[in-house]
Amino acid sequence: MRIYLDHNATTPVRPEVVEAMAAALRERWGNPSSTHAEGARARAALERAREQVAALLGVLPREVLFTSGATEANNTVLHGVLGRAGRAGRLHVVTTTVEHPSVEEPLRALEAAGVAVTRVPVDAEGRLDPEAVAAALREDTALVSVILANNETGVLQDAAKLAEAAHARGVPLHLDATQAVGKLPLDAVALGADFLAGSAHKLNGPKGAGFLVDRTREGLPALVQGGPQERRRRGGTENHAGCIGLGVACALAQSELEARTRHVTALRDALWAGLEARVPRVRRNGSARHVLPNTLNVELEGAAGEVLLEALDGEGVAVSAGAACHSGSIEPSGVLLAMGRTPAQARGSLRFSVGPSNTAAEIERVLELLPALVARVREAVA
Repeated sequence: MRIYLDHNATTPVRPEVVEAMAAALRERWGNPSSTHAEGARARAALERAREQVAALLGVLPREVLFTSGATEANNTVLHGVLGRAGRAGRLHVVTTTVEHPSVEEPLRALEAAGVAVTRVPVDAEGRLDPEAVAAALREDTALVSVILANNETGVLQDAAKLAEAAHARGVPLHLDATQAVGKLPLDAVALGADFLAGSAHKLNGPKGAGFLVDRTREGLPALVQGGPQERRRRGGTENHAGCIGLGVACALAQSELEARTRHVTALRDALWAGLEARVPRVRRNGSARHVLPNTLNVELEGAAGEVLLEALDGEGVAVSAGAACHSGSIEPSGVLLAMGRTPAQARGSLRFSVGPSNTAAEIERVLELLPALVARVREAVA
């Protein structure tokens, strides 16, 4: 039996979600844009899913745009805001040094096209100073784009203070909330988010479905053009079953959030306590206070993370390395480097991200395995 501790990468799809999607494929297969009875049934199911997403995030259903995932949602915001603002001469974005590639890569492309980008650094705990963000704002700033909960470290940013700083200068705030949705109580209004993105597969829903919350009055131009769907904000027939699965996943998260949070927090804390007690030369990467309840990123000094990952996988445990693999070469995590870690420290890091389906017995099993595995890997590289 395998132990899955990589819930920040993706999550198992809940049976309730699978059943709802299967029912949609069997019984509500009509095109939501059609005016006949079959289309009306499909459209009603789609709008119910929109209501479920909106309820989880404290927004109005009309503010929810269905997408293929957070990557598309983030691209929609960045290209849409900058495309519109550029016509008014506002071609500057403020972001951070620890963004997910779904924000950083579009920003690099926009930068190459003439957009100015200011990347505000984080501190050693991965936290952003809202005053530094405020200081980075300019007269031509069109957007502040920040990852709410870091995918590698789980570190949380103070969105409300960031929104206050941005809004004082008339600048909208975009939050990549992919990792936070379903793990924390989220109210986009209270956070001050003008735009907020997420993906279904991070909260026990299907891959290929996600959303963008757009609370602005003027709305965004469609990134994907080609039809009247989603109030002309995203062309193409919707991923009907995927959107319904997303809605059910959001409804489950809303009803179970308190219990989920208690459960995963206890597992994460037990894992950290056990590591501190049983494995020498281990330290936590990122804030221990401002962090997702399910995420623990640790440096195991002198142990290559990718080797330890393979060793754990061989023992039936799935985790994530603190280094990213690109084109067959191991590179140190840019997030950890931005926090001041050395390349060696970044390469010696692992991310454990637990989920509601994990058990205390599984955590204990991991703690039984790790001391010997870490010692063996350290000896091999000594």
